[in-house]
Amino acid sequence: MTAPGGAADAAQRYLRPGTLQLGALPPLSLYVHLPWCLKKCPYCDFNSHENAGAVPEQRYLDALCADLEAALPLVWGRRVQTVFIGGGTPSLFSPAGIDRLLADIRARLPLDPGAEITLEANPGTFERARFKAFRAAGVTRLSIGVQSFDDSALQAIGRVHDGAQARAAVEEASTAFDTWNLDLMYALPGQDLAALARDLDTALAFRPPHLSVYHLTLEPNTRFATHPPVLPDHDTASDMLDLITERTAGAGLQRYEVSAFARPGHRCAHNLNYWAFGDYLGIGAGAHGKLSFPHRVLRQVRWREPAAYMHNALAGTPVSNENEVARRDLPFEFMLGALRLREGFELAGFTERTGLPLSAVLPGLQQGRERGLVELKGDRVTPTARGFDFLSDLQSAFLPVG
Repeated sequence: MTAPGGAADAAQRYLRPGTLQLGALPPLSLYVHLPWCLKKCPYCDFNSHENAGAVPEQRYLDALCADLEAALPLVWGRRVQTVFIGGGTPSLFSPAGIDRLLADIRARLPLDPGAEITLEANPGTFERARFKAFRAAGVTRLSIGVQSFDDSALQAIGRVHDGAQARAAVEEASTAFDTWNLDLMYALPGQDLAALARDLDTALAFRPPHLSVYHLTLEPNTRFATHPPVLPDHDTASDMLDLITERTAGAGLQRYEVSAFARPGHRCAHNLNYWAFGDYLGIGAGAHGKLSFPHRVLRQVRWREPAAYMHNALAGTPVSNENEVARRDLPFEFMLGALRLREGFELAGFTERTGLPLSAVLPGLQQGRERGLVELKGDRVTPTARGFDFLSDLQSAFLPVG
């Protein structure tokens, strides 16, 4: 990886002839990373930093604006379909700060009319007026990191809120927003099927338009990795997932992605673009981005530490490193997202998004079919129920050889 030069020069560099032939550029999203949180959760491996005082909101917003300015030559003329403000805990920022951020974005990038604009929120930062003010600032979708409604489970995973705060936050989101997401986790320390059922009862009673449910995993470089709690065994976790899929289906939520369930018209458009190998410009500390050009696909990473990011972004060099995705890696990168979708993908979409011929993935698809992990109906590839359960095995069929 190499540090890039000026964005305008880079744009010309990426437009030169290369090894790919992309007939059209994919949809473009914008991801904005706000890295601070009230407390670092012991399972979290995201680029988040405990707030040790006042968040430098204005300086960070200045840095984001400078970052966006520097990136404009790379996305010039492209319309943004969705915006996702993630963290950390973005709801630590004031509604006025979010209003300024969205105004800065609109002044520099053309947003689709009715663009989905999502803000992640933590019940520990919940205030009724605050949620309404985020809506007034232009946020159209709130994603609430509840994780559980059970006080003992929340304490076990280091969350700063309790069940009562979680219920109050969800209730307010349901009145302040037309569409919103509720995040739950399962296979928590000490959790059994009955405890998960109670969490699902509470969550589904709010009739969420969208529900994301994640299996708690022990990630490297986290407190749980060095001091692991006792978690439910594999068979219990599998029974928990069966319970989740049964209960969500009964409540009218369709499982459209491995961890995502939604009512009609409420799928997360931003994440759908990720999974379909769309493009996304990532700004903010440690943000990742993926941008396509006629003959290549580029990945970028911003400076990780907030102080270093602000310094470098304000100096006009927000990107710490970037690399062109090699032809041999594109099939696996495409399949990482596309096979997470219940509806899979169209074969023509692979060539459209990667610039590669179908021969690049036919051996992997054949292997998947022989193992009962994937099926081909017409020109659409979909994971089977078994493929959904053994997704990593299915995706690994497309790893580069040698």
